[in-house]
Amino acid sequence: EPKFEFAMTVTINLGKAYWVRPSAYGSERAGVYLENGTVEGPNIRGIVIPGSGADWPWVRPDGVIDFDARYMLRTDDDAIIYLQSRGYRWGPKDIMDKMARREEVPYGSYYMRVAPKFEAPVGKYDWMNRYVFVGVAEKTPGGNAIHYFKVL
Repeated sequence: EPKFEFAMTVTINLGKAYWVRPSAYGSERAGVYLENGTVEGPNIRGIVIPGSGADWPWVRPDGVIDFDARYMLRTDDDAIIYLQSRGYRWGPKDIMDKMARREEVPYGSYYMRVAPKFEAPVGKYDWMNRYVFVGVAEKTPGGNAIHYFKVL
């Protein structure tokens, strides 16, 4: 039976979304570029490097958002870490519409979970290369706050 240990929270602020509407696949795709952010946890502290990546959400015909986010972290001691996070967001239409307009919605009124992969340098942060992580995400008006847990 898996156990979970809190690893960190990554908070990101996102810029304007650029949409392909409608795509040739009967869905929508966007590029939402990262502006900035922070990373904070028991064994890591730093920033999300401004402009280092984006989220590439695909809005499926069933309304589920399938996203692929990629960006880089810089720790307070100058280690650079690559992060790729895949996941899903879905919920009632009225809640999803509010989030699309970047309005605040109650946490728990939607589903937003991620499965990240990290590439960290050898040394102090190589624990990030050795565990499977899961993330529980909160949609904020300006971006996301993702709480990552190590699967033990």
